[in-house]
Amino acid sequence: MSPATAGRKRTGRARDALLGAVGVLVAFAACEALGRSGMVRSTFLPPASEVLVRAVELGGDTTFLNGVGATLGAWATGLALACALAIPLGLLLGSVPAAAQATRVLIEFLRPVPSVALIPLVSLLLGAGSGTTVALVTYACVWPVLFNTVYGLGETDPLAKDTLRAFGFGRLAVLLRAGLPSAAPFIAAGVRIAAATALILAVASEILAGFGEGLGTFIAQAGMATDGTRDVLAGVVWAGALGLVINLALTAVERRLFPWAPEHRGSRV
Repeated sequence: MSPATAGRKRTGRARDALLGAVGVLVAFAACEALGRSGMVRSTFLPPASEVLVRAVELGGDTTFLNGVGATLGAWATGLALACALAIPLGLLLGSVPAAAQATRVLIEFLRPVPSVALIPLVSLLLGAGSGTTVALVTYACVWPVLFNTVYGLGETDPLAKDTLRAFGFGRLAVLLRAGLPSAAPFIAAGVRIAAATALILAVASEILAGFGEGLGTFIAQAGMATDGTRDVLAGVVWAGALGLVINLALTAVERRLFPWAPEHRGSRV
């Protein structure tokens, strides 16, 4: 990639970051003005500055941080289990057409079922706690990783596979030497998408449970308090900040591991 092209990419990323920052500041100013104007009661919408101050204060609350740690633990466990299930299954379905045909009806039946709708059933079977959260997160995260793995295998260069077969490599060797490297950027993108879904579902399941420990539990209990709107919004700020940090971290890992992918070319120049 030429220096001029790389420079344009860097300029574009800086512009996008600046526009994002401007959007955040505009939203913050609008919420602050609306909260202080008297148009909305402060018990319903506190000024944004008070919410931000409360969010910072929560960073020094050990009990709250332990709850955040519990949420992240369930998030990481569910995401890891989903990857352990979805990646091998995706490699199988993407490389063995007969297996894909045999499981198509079952997958198309299960895939549209929203994970949130399963919360009462899973809670009844596993009880309220981290086990329920992990199970729901795993179910929700399997699908983006699975389908990205299958799609990535479909994008493998046929010439590379034919070349390996011509040199006597078997189906498994062709899959590991050509299919898996080709699908790896797609798998990473699926994991990044699943990570966001996992965090949303982890917090949502804790909110519906309403007890135990976790970020969602804190939000649920604050919502039942007489004057807990500020705590609710502060908890939401923490959830949004965690999601942003996770997405940025996974995007950075993708850029480092797969610099040849079209969306990352020139990002390390």
